[in-house]
Amino acid sequence: MTITVNYYLAPSSPWTYLGHARFTSIVHAANVNVRLFPVDLGGRVFPATGGLPVGQRSAQRQAYRLVELRRFSEHLEMALNLHPKFFPVNADPAAKLIVAVQEKEGQDAALTLTERILSAVWVREENIAEPKTLEAALHQVGLSAALLGLINEPWVQQLYDQNTIQAIELGVFGSPSYVVDQEIFWGQDRLDFLEKRLR
Repeated sequence: MTITVNYYLAPSSPWTYLGHARFTSIVHAANVNVRLFPVDLGGRVFPATGGLPVGQRSAQRQAYRLVELRRFSEHLEMALNLHPKFFPVNADPAAKLIVAVQEKEGQDAALTLTERILSAVWVREENIAEPKTLEAALHQVGLSAALLGLINEPWVQQLYDQNTIQAIELGVFGSPSYVVDQEIFWGQDRLDFLEKRLR
């Protein structure tokens, strides 16, 4: 039986950005299925699980977050703006676009688009709440701009809501979280453990 990795993510998360390319390589090498679950992290998951948006955390936690982001970006040799122009940002439109693309175009298209959206925030300093940014992302990965119109469809909102509820019920509390048979691997720094699990 083919293993499926359920990938819970917020498309504005720097940690998801730092792990996304490695995660994609790991699951492709392991020849497993992936199901993306974009979730409403700040609006619903954090309040339900005791998390706080970055701006509401203590000064100490905010400062250390920046240290860790710098460390990991340098360690992984990945470009990352510590203070991007458009963060915090309303990630709902981008999340719903990923939902729609996965349903219409499949997991690989959704993974590719997710990478483009994540790097839009953390590398190119683009506003992923703007339709023009999302339309450009679709174009850049070879997908139809018409897909953007689906984010206002009720069925897309329903799936986004279901993703978020499912994440909370499962015990997911942060992004990225990779789940295999109910086992949660939280954070891009747990990808080694995920890779070992998939072997």
